Amino acid sequence: MQGEISNILAVVSLNQEVVSGGAPIFFARNEGELEKVAGYLSKILDAMVHDLGNGCYILVRH
Repeated sequence: MQGEISNILAVVSLNQEVVSGGAPIFFARNEGELEKVAGYLSKILDAMVHDLGNGCYILVRH
C-alpha cells in the first residue's frame, strides 16, 4: 500500500462506549441491524467493511 492513504469513512457500532472520534458514527440496535447498516453504507460510500470483532465495523476506502 505504498503511496496510498486509507480513509476511515464511517463507524457502525453496537456500543456507544467503545467509539468516539472524527468519522461519522452510526449505532445499531442489534447484530442484524449492524450488518445491514454497514452493508448499505459500504455500497453508498464505495468502501470496504472491516469487522473489528468488538461489535464495531469500520468503513474504509483503500
